[in-house]
Amino acid sequence: MDFQKFYMGEIYDAYAYLGAHLEDGGVVFRTFAPAAEKVAVIGEFNGWQETEMRQTEHEQFWQVFVPGAKEGQMYKYVIYHGGNRVEHCDPYGFGMELRPNFASIIRDLDAYAFRDSAWMERRTRNFDRPLNIYELHLGSWRRKDGFEDNPDKPVEKGWYRYDEIADQLIPYLKENHYTHVEFMPLAEHPFDGSWGYQITGFFAPTARYGTAEQLQQLIDRLHQSGIGAILDFVPAHFAMDWYALRRYDGTELYEYPSSDVSDSEWGSCNFIFSRREVACFMQSAGNYWLTKYHFDGLRYDAVSRIIYWMGDERRGVNDVAVDFLRKMNAGLHRLHPTAMLIAEDSTSFEGCTKPAEQGGIGFDYKWDLGWMNDTLDYFEKQSFERAQVPQKLTFSMFYYYRERYLLPLSHDEVVHGKRTIIDKMFGDYDMKFPQARAFYLYMYVHPGKKLNFMGNEIAQFREWDENRQQDWFLTKYPIHDAFHHFCEELNGIYEKHLALYAGDYDPAGFLWLTMNENGSNVYGVRRKGDGETVFAYFNFSDAEQHCRYTAVDRERIATLIDTDWQRFGGSTPEPQNKDDLMELLPGQEAELVLPAFSGILCRVETF
Repeated sequence: MDFQKFYMGEIYDAYAYLGAHLEDGGVVFRTFAPAAEKVAVIGEFNGWQETEMRQTEHEQFWQVFVPGAKEGQMYKYVIYHGGNRVEHCDPYGFGMELRPNFASIIRDLDAYAFRDSAWMERRTRNFDRPLNIYELHLGSWRRKDGFEDNPDKPVEKGWYRYDEIADQLIPYLKENHYTHVEFMPLAEHPFDGSWGYQITGFFAPTARYGTAEQLQQLIDRLHQSGIGAILDFVPAHFAMDWYALRRYDGTELYEYPSSDVSDSEWGSCNFIFSRREVACFMQSAGNYWLTKYHFDGLRYDAVSRIIYWMGDERRGVNDVAVDFLRKMNAGLHRLHPTAMLIAEDSTSFEGCTKPAEQGGIGFDYKWDLGWMNDTLDYFEKQSFERAQVPQKLTFSMFYYYRERYLLPLSHDEVVHGKRTIIDKMFGDYDMKFPQARAFYLYMYVHPGKKLNFMGNEIAQFREWDENRQQDWFLTKYPIHDAFHHFCEELNGIYEKHLALYAGDYDPAGFLWLTMNENGSNVYGVRRKGDGETVFAYFNFSDAEQHCRYTAVDRERIATLIDTDWQRFGGSTPEPQNKDDLMELLPGQEAELVLPAFSGILCRVETF
């Protein structure tokens, strides 16, 4: 490792030097602990007795070669400082014990040979491609129930392994036309209820679901099946557990020295990115997951907590931290030009998705949390209230082209008493389903890439619980099964039709055709992209509405999907012959009848 670059914050592969690395006949252990008075390594290879490490010529690093140490063995570092002896996991450890234990595990990250070269060669950042993300918590998507196919052969209850779940996950993603899966954090964490957002092992795939090699197998199989994988990445803060990064060398090495800014609102420690060694740690973590596991992108959690002091705009911009983000993103893009960097950023900070070399932060996409909040708030209202707040639907397009946005319906919207997406719809049980179908059609017609959390597609009413699998039994009920098939078909239409994604970030690709005329709650949208045109009309009121579509050219109109079709749970019969197209001359109008809480999407062909 180039130590000068390490101290300047320019290293992206510190994990290649630090941590535990297999060498002929043993393992070399290295750790960065500048304030430590003595460091030793203990593990299965020495009977958990201290093998003292020596300071290198750079004095702030400690290392030792242990003959006979092998892949799969556990170890810890013992840090001495100020009369205290503390056992720590390895900050750069590639594996770790399952909670409540915390020993690191020696892993050979090069043992698995990926077979996804075809995918990696054609991979892009999807700016002009469909990007439809299925957000998933691996431990609660599906769980072992004690039986597989044969009830006479009980199996272990609990989590599926990384490699095991591929057999169920890949067919499901393909059948439902998702282009990518986004895994909630997979780095090791001690508390299940943190969902992986309070990390102790930033380079260690959680042992809940298996080993590093088994995770590599999962990503490889996804790629070979044509599905991308995004990892939820947590660069802002880390778990307070005494054995991890907190006061690692006896001092505040990774965190701020003052509790006023060191402790986050989640009871974790904020990283201090003014320390270039800390910047190298996080840059290397990002590069590690993209390089060693072939993830196709990173979704950065809590970016607002990095941009502003404690995430509070009133406290001002943390310029040093913003510079860190800008530099890290630029470096990761140099190393991985086809990988996506996505910001969960709730602020109005300018230039989030502007390239770093042009003064922006350098993300590829930014979550449009304003769209999410406004749209869900609109659908929670009664019909007469909706007529009074059209801006809840229209405002997003006033700012939309300032950034490259992604529309998220994430795990955050279905927990902590917020209710699930289906349950947020106004009205009783039966009223919610047609509104949810119209809502999802509106989402997929609106410009921007898409993200949907697991369970939303089956209209789950129970809020998400990390300790339970999704309520898959709901699909036995006709209305839930019909809703699931609607979402599946809508995803397929989005994936197939260029107008719905190719012009996402071109202002010429979107036009309002009508917006709540006379308080009708009727909206019309036209989308264009790469030579294709579609239009959609929505009736978000509780009464039937009539509207008119006016042809611009000689046009043939084909209905792609109607949220009120009977097979989706509505009342409108589906056309028996979809090849019978409506033909219009320039200026000619077609009357559309929209039942309450419905939407229709049509494709336009000129002739």
